Amino acid sequence: MDDRNNRRAVDLLNSFPLLLIPVLIYNLVALFAGAPQPDQTEPALAAVMRGEAFTLPMLSGVMLMLNWGDMLLLLTIVFLLVEVVRSTRRGASSIANLLLTMAVFLLCAIEFLLLPRFVSATFFLLTMIVLLHGLTGLSLWLADRRHGAAAPPA
Repeated sequence: MDDRNNRRAVDLLNSFPLLLIPVLIYNLVALFAGAPQPDQTEPALAAVMRGEAFTLPMLSGVMLMLNWGDMLLLLTIVFLLVEVVRSTRRGASSIANLLLTMAVFLLCAIEFLLLPRFVSATFFLLTMIVLLHGLTGLSLWLADRRHGAAAPPA
């Protein structure tokens, strides 16, 4: 019975869309960023995302400044790599992951189109990464189905 419960837990983890994590981070920052200061026209969320995370000295002598929006996109790209590797697996959890990823994309698209706090280059790129992962997963799933239909029975 324990082995069956462990398998269910692993299937649940495999079906969880990791790209939801950066979307939730952006949503939390948007929720708690607050209104802009009276003397500023820039939304507070944009100021937070443009805030300096850290700088890296380059061999050329120039300092590379990374802001929080860049760091969120970097985290998203790392999760995209993990998701693409996971999407090569077969099974019900990969289909569930694909459906949940498309639901995350719909959430992102609705937020981007309807909520002013989400109209930013960072969130647009985040949304496009989620869409690209969904399309990648769909193409892999369709290729697997075509390959499985063409294979002779064993």
